[in-house]
Amino acid sequence: MSLLQISEPGQSPEPHQQRVAVGIDLGTSNSVICAIRFGTPKTFADPSGGDLVPSLVHYGEDGVKVGRDALPYLIEDPANTILSVKRYMGKNLADLKNAGSPYRFAADTRSIRFVTRAGEATPLEVSSRILQYLADLASLQLQADIDGAVITVPAYFDDAQRQATKDAAQLAGIKVLRLLNEPTAAAVAYGLDNQVVEGEDRLIAVYDLGGGTFDISILRLHRGVFEVLATGGDSALGGDDLDLAVARWLAAASGGEFLDGDRRLLMLARSAKESLASSDSADVELNGQKIVLDLATFNTLAAPFIERTIRVCKRTIRDADISVESIDAVVLVGGSTRTRAVRDAVATFFVAPVKADIDPDRVVAIGAALQADVLIGNRTGQGSLLLDVVPLSLGIETMGGLSEKIIHRNTTIPVARAQEFTTYKDGQTAIRIHVVQGERELVSDCRSLAEFTLTGIPPMVAGAARVRVELQVDADGLLSVSAVEETTGTRTAVEVRPSYGLGQDEIAGMLRDAFENAASDLSERSLREHRVEAEALALAIEAALLADGDQLLEAAERQLIDQAVVELRRIAKSGSVRELQCEVEHVGKLSEAFASRRMDKSVREALAGHRVDEFQTE
Repeated sequence: MSLLQISEPGQSPEPHQQRVAVGIDLGTSNSVICAIRFGTPKTFADPSGGDLVPSLVHYGEDGVKVGRDALPYLIEDPANTILSVKRYMGKNLADLKNAGSPYRFAADTRSIRFVTRAGEATPLEVSSRILQYLADLASLQLQADIDGAVITVPAYFDDAQRQATKDAAQLAGIKVLRLLNEPTAAAVAYGLDNQVVEGEDRLIAVYDLGGGTFDISILRLHRGVFEVLATGGDSALGGDDLDLAVARWLAAASGGEFLDGDRRLLMLARSAKESLASSDSADVELNGQKIVLDLATFNTLAAPFIERTIRVCKRTIRDADISVESIDAVVLVGGSTRTRAVRDAVATFFVAPVKADIDPDRVVAIGAALQADVLIGNRTGQGSLLLDVVPLSLGIETMGGLSEKIIHRNTTIPVARAQEFTTYKDGQTAIRIHVVQGERELVSDCRSLAEFTLTGIPPMVAGAARVRVELQVDADGLLSVSAVEETTGTRTAVEVRPSYGLGQDEIAGMLRDAFENAASDLSERSLREHRVEAEALALAIEAALLADGDQLLEAAERQLIDQAVVELRRIAKSGSVRELQCEVEHVGKLSEAFASRRMDKSVREALAGHRVDEFQTE
């Protein structure tokens, strides 16, 4: 029997003709993947039913486990269980400041490489595992391939961290439609642009305190345009710091000392912190003692970290050149904003109403999914224009080790800026261009992004050459640099590949591995699809048996079908694709007579009380 698909005139029917786009919030503690289905955001749950997927990867002798499957290893095997990998993205060993890490790192000063039982793994590779797991969840439940994704990043992520995130998605086989700042995604989720009165601007502050990062963004909303006026933040401040402070307090209260990497104590601390979001005290069993953490003590522990966020808010408001009184609303994002002391501090500092209607753990993924639906073409002519900004100034090194800023922080992107430079000695035929990022005046205090050399400059007296250097930042916040000697037209360019731990050849090697394993990956996908089909068939037959089995089947017939369903489920757990195909076909044939009887019964019930001529047509 063929089914007719019905859709509204002028609209493409869901889901067959619409492309599949998702929004991914790649979080420090938890990650969420969301898609717009039938006009409504849908987040995708893991097999346990939770749509907050722990950002966790365990490398063991029996393979790699991701998400909730890796949770037991946090305590059992912390050195091989990578948590909060977002804090390591785009960094090298020299950037690490967090004491208490249980991980072993390879002796490579230019990169971070976790040494695990399954070999070395970079933050990029760990993130790729999480992204691949999320994509598989959505693809399996949608029964469709993902055509593209909007992935969110902290507004304060620098170029290296953004590039690392994009490369991790590429390694996972995900097409990135756009990298979107998390605060901007939250504003999209709330649809705040729809609340703007004609002719008026609306100023929104987005306060985002997650597990490992803090962001504050000031947005101006005007006629459907989200313009980020300023961003600020701290990429090493979040709920993890509160957990660590509580863990140290608990250790001292029990007469002991917190040992670096004590995951069990950190998990107890997190649980106590979360309990205090709705109660005035939390009981913790530690070393045979019952320790009570009351709200007042916790607020004292949390106060320094919360005050750090407020200081960042003050700076960002100054950067936006507005007053705190002019802000119309404050949006809370991130699980750590459930902390009462955080909400109290935000309400005290900002005069405006505080919005927390949408789950702060999911609001970013929802906003990303809405934007992805627009970018993929499913909602033509809908959605708002998003104008993000450069989080840190970009420039080049000049004589004396000085940083000459070309694109200043909080400049709206996409953007291109150029500046002319010249040679500093006679006969100079080449010029080294060193690209840096940061707000300091000395190059040594800024982050080095790339170096390249413009050659072929004709010998001239010092100061005669005119070298034009142009920096371009795309909508994802990624940088490319070009230089041209204008008297001769000699040109060179570079797409900035930050030194975040992997060279281009290493990324290419991992991609080759992905291609080489494509066949096995396809086989695994096919097996999962057939398992889904088998389970759907089993559920359909069980529902039919419950409704009509006793009435339409003999006991022996019913027993055969019951046994076949049990066997189908057994094969679905451990059988091959071929075995599943055969069993599905067997169950279908076995239940064919039953299906025919159910159809006859339905027809009889429909005709009961009617004459044949009532159904005749001219």
